[in-house]
Amino acid sequence: MAVIAFREALNQAMREEMQRDETVFLMGEEVGAYNGAYKVSKGLLDEFGPKRVLDTPITELGFTGLGVGAAMGGLRPIVEMMTFNFSLLALDQMVNSAAKMLYMSGGQIGVPMVVRGPGGAGHQLGAQHSQALEAWFCHVPGLKVVTPSTPADAKGLLKSSIRDNNTVVFIESEVLYGLKGEVPEGEYTIPLGVADIKRPGKDVTLIAHAKMVHVALQAAEELEKEGIDAEVLDPRTLRPLDTESIIQSIQKTNRAVVVEEGWPFCGIGAQVVDTIQHQAFDYLDAPILRVTGVDVPMPYAKPLERLCAPDKARVIDAVHRVTYKN
Repeated sequence: MAVIAFREALNQAMREEMQRDETVFLMGEEVGAYNGAYKVSKGLLDEFGPKRVLDTPITELGFTGLGVGAAMGGLRPIVEMMTFNFSLLALDQMVNSAAKMLYMSGGQIGVPMVVRGPGGAGHQLGAQHSQALEAWFCHVPGLKVVTPSTPADAKGLLKSSIRDNNTVVFIESEVLYGLKGEVPEGEYTIPLGVADIKRPGKDVTLIAHAKMVHVALQAAEELEKEGIDAEVLDPRTLRPLDTESIIQSIQKTNRAVVVEEGWPFCGIGAQVVDTIQHQAFDYLDAPILRVTGVDVPMPYAKPLERLCAPDKARVIDAVHRVTYKN
């Protein structure tokens, strides 16, 4: 398998799907001539031309609405948000049009569209550009929500998302674009709604998505030195959530710590905890703990930014508490 960067894996997925299906096209701010703000769409304009790689005005509500209409008309748009913070401007089209059209048309008109781009905090981007908003979209029936953590997952999940007949919100962690890893060549897809065990273990389950998977893996390596064998489970798709895999892991380890970059109130972890409590309560030997972003707007100052984000030390502390090691 080739070793490529996260952004290259996304690029491969879009290129292959555009080659396979002429109804697939990409649009967004600077996706064409500039090759994308994070160079994810590099070379696509040269290969497919301006009718299938469209540079849009700075109007998220407008071009997302264009994507909804194109999908209703039989095309498969990929709508890139320069950052998912800007998707807030397009919420009406995403929530009130894309997510509801199939239901309101009695199953006659679908919106097979992917809305993708970077999410979460980067490095000192401030309060308005550092938000992990996946919980917002998970709240909406009619949307699927995908958060890959590795280059292989990025490619396989994006290809499946493009082929899906529903609207898929595909959030890529901003700091993972340069991450390199092995990616299968040729036809390679990962079904939506299927979790992945990134590290098997028997003492505690760490449930994390996107870049928090790597924080959980770092914590697991440190915990191994103490004799604690942590399993790291990556849901990959947050809606639909692979509850079966989560429950199976809890049945094995009997303890859980949920790690997420987003805010704690009404977060992804709250839903995961609720799922475990209702479906695997009898298997728990300790309370479930959550490690989240701090419940404040993200500060700009680097030391404060670091304090707000979940890190290895906080995950290890939570594991010590559920394994009674502290």
